Amino acid sequence: MTVAIRLAEPSPGAPAAVARMAAEVRAGLLARPRTLPSKYFYDDRGSELFDAITRLPEYYQTRTEEELLAALADDLIARTSPTELVELGSGAGRKVHLLLEAMRRAGRLRCLTMLDINESFIRQAAARIRAWDAAVAVRGVVGDFVTDLGVLGSGGGRLAMLFGGTIGNFHPGDVPAFLKALAAQLAAGDHFLVGVDLVKDPARLEAAYNDSAGVTAEFNRNILRHVNRALGGTFDPDAFAHVAFWNRRHRWIEMRLRAMRPVRAHIAAAGLDVRLDTGEEIRTEISCKYTRRSFVARVRGTGFTIDRWFTDSERLFALALLRRTA
Repeated sequence: MTVAIRLAEPSPGAPAAVARMAAEVRAGLLARPRTLPSKYFYDDRGSELFDAITRLPEYYQTRTEEELLAALADDLIARTSPTELVELGSGAGRKVHLLLEAMRRAGRLRCLTMLDINESFIRQAAARIRAWDAAVAVRGVVGDFVTDLGVLGSGGGRLAMLFGGTIGNFHPGDVPAFLKALAAQLAAGDHFLVGVDLVKDPARLEAAYNDSAGVTAEFNRNILRHVNRALGGTFDPDAFAHVAFWNRRHRWIEMRLRAMRPVRAHIAAAGLDVRLDTGEEIRTEISCKYTRRSFVARVRGTGFTIDRWFTDSERLFALALLRRTA
């Protein structure tokens, strides 16, 4: 098995990477509402915490999507006939393994490309694949799948994937631009498989982001620890409460950090002093929930068409198979 790791952008800690993060954090904290880019959840500790979240009883998304993939994998590979899998935001790599097994059963297993912001998770996933089948060529790309899709190069025989309802972390207005950018890396007839979390009972949605064990709260506060470490910040994460709620108007879950007392923090690399009064909040994530109709509206005109739409029996979650049009 060959494993090639490529940096699509400067490695964390490099001056250019620090400058980019500092600029994005500065812009977010000066905006109203104050925000932090959700991609900065995923340092090593944040990635470990998120993997723990996916195993929580309240977090239906991961187990529902994995059950769908297990049932559909052979049909998906037969329908798309890929020679290369491309996983965006690969994380721990558990879900792609179901499709790799189906490719091997079909005699099509050749190569896998993983693009993720966390290099250690790519290396761990590659090691598991190496132990499973040494014949698979694995290419790891450390980067941001929002800005670094061009590093994939032109397509042909590709099945690209974005799992976990991660498409919901885009503002709905930004989804078409992302799909157009991805379509540019695929050839006509290539496919994109995307996990879509569906609109449902708000109580069930809110429970998934407010688990009883407090893992999501720790995950949320960890973004401040990442900022402190990477940018010379002085945030006290324990001064903030985790807040997650259903925004009915926008049909998304919002995660925020709410100051429980007056907060003063300095971020050296961003040249920024932050002042928050008791009750002021920083938005750290949105997670949009879709219906089939609202998702199809985002796909229209992007270079993709909906080929198949699969849901579980409770209609909690969907897998949308998009085909790249000519």
